[in-house]
Amino acid sequence: MDEQELKRLRDRYAEAHGGEIFNPHFRKVADTVFNESGTRAAPFAGISTFMSAPQHVIDPANPDFGDLQVALMGVPMDLAVTNRAGSRYGPRAVRNVERIGPYNEVLDCAPLSELRVADIGDVPFRSRFKLDMCHEDIEAWASQILKSGVAPLSIGGDHSVSHPLLQAVGKEQPVGMIHIDAHCDTAGAFDCEKFHHGGPFRHAVLDGVLDPKRTIQIGIRGPAEYLWEFSYDSGMTVIHAHELQEVGLAAVIEKAREVVGEGPTYVSFDVDSLDPAYAPGTGTPEVGGLTTREAMALLRGMKGLDIVAGDVVEVAPSYDANTTTAQAGAQILFEILSLMVYSPSVGGKSV
Repeated sequence: MDEQELKRLRDRYAEAHGGEIFNPHFRKVADTVFNESGTRAAPFAGISTFMSAPQHVIDPANPDFGDLQVALMGVPMDLAVTNRAGSRYGPRAVRNVERIGPYNEVLDCAPLSELRVADIGDVPFRSRFKLDMCHEDIEAWASQILKSGVAPLSIGGDHSVSHPLLQAVGKEQPVGMIHIDAHCDTAGAFDCEKFHHGGPFRHAVLDGVLDPKRTIQIGIRGPAEYLWEFSYDSGMTVIHAHELQEVGLAAVIEKAREVVGEGPTYVSFDVDSLDPAYAPGTGTPEVGGLTTREAMALLRGMKGLDIVAGDVVEVAPSYDANTTTAQAGAQILFEILSLMVYSPSVGGKSV
């Protein structure tokens, strides 16, 4: 090795601590993590928040969201499952994932320092027993957030929570949607209840808050295909898991961008879109699903779209012995938050 080059490297790096980054692009990220002596907060210490975001305690009786751009909130409710229960513990499991971010190397952003974002806790439910009341509470709380000019990014809970969230988000104008899931979730009533986790998007369309022509559903598979007539009849674009493999990720990303266009768009990610090898801890697992790498690539391909809100749902930690599913859910949450950096309605950073 060239002695002069070795001396240069020793002079610069031999005594430098981990946060002493010389590249100005990366130094901006390091400065948000390390103090002057090179110490950073231990990921296993302190109060657990989503992605170690700042905690912002909200008084439900007098909510003040300050100057936030994005509010991370838990929706611990699973009264609407048709198979295995347990996703009410999803928000807690995702909060407990120690190391997510701060830098997104593909989307080239550090969302927790480029956006004013905080974990505001969970939806304040009046009852743990009544599904209709829970849905009312979710819509009311999300509406409070939106009225304050803040974008909600939610963690369920079962997928029925997307319906009241969309009722709030699409109240003034119907939104488009990128929906990544094993199931279309546009079924009719089951067992005398129409607001279960298999039908939120049927009702969002019928309520006039979701534009089916600007909705794409990706990763669909399994024996419930006969239940999804509404998706096709309403004009949604459905990409099955096997089709994704046949046409490739790039073509699906291009199609998704074409479908949702430049209008306001909601992102809903059900962890059962992932193959059970990557996400065993969920209520309705379906083999033949996406890998975590494919799911991340799909989302990263949406950079620059007008993402105004989103959710990650169906993490059920009681079936997740190695926290694999919670880890995937937390990473997907980070990817959606990263997209919001570039959303014209949220972060506004140029692509």
